[in-house]
Amino acid sequence: MKAYLANGLFSLGDRLVNEQLAAAIREAVPGIELYVPQENDAINDKTAYADSLAIAQADLEMLQNSDVLVAVLDGVEIDSGVAAEIGAFAMLNRPIVGVFTDVRQQGRDNMMKIEALVRDGIENQFVYRNLFVIGLIKRTGMITTSIAEAVQAVQKYKK
Repeated sequence: MKAYLANGLFSLGDRLVNEQLAAAIREAVPGIELYVPQENDAINDKTAYADSLAIAQADLEMLQNSDVLVAVLDGVEIDSGVAAEIGAFAMLNRPIVGVFTDVRQQGRDNMMKIEALVRDGIENQFVYRNLFVIGLIKRTGMITTSIAEAVQAVQKYKK
């Protein structure tokens, strides 16, 4: 099985999440060929140089050869590169596992939060994600709320 891990890779937080998620997937799915862009120094060693065409070509080839995409959806917004990778991969009609760990998903049944939102749209205790991108994920895959759930989803899609 081949998989692609999409997430930002420029901040320490993103790199650490990528390392944890990749390690968990590799441990749970022996023999998986998991592509993690931050591990590809040919295009992502930021002390070196790779132009936009080289980056696009390298990542598109890996997406096209992958059976499943694991896409981290955390952050203020979905990382623009991740959203692009989701869009490209969705065209292949293969499963996408979204990983969305934002704690603001909790308390969706709390009526005080819901009533506050109805009274004042700015009093939003919840989180928004672009619905087109979410729809692309849901067409063929699922959204998980933890690394453990994401690993289980990848195992489910193992060929």
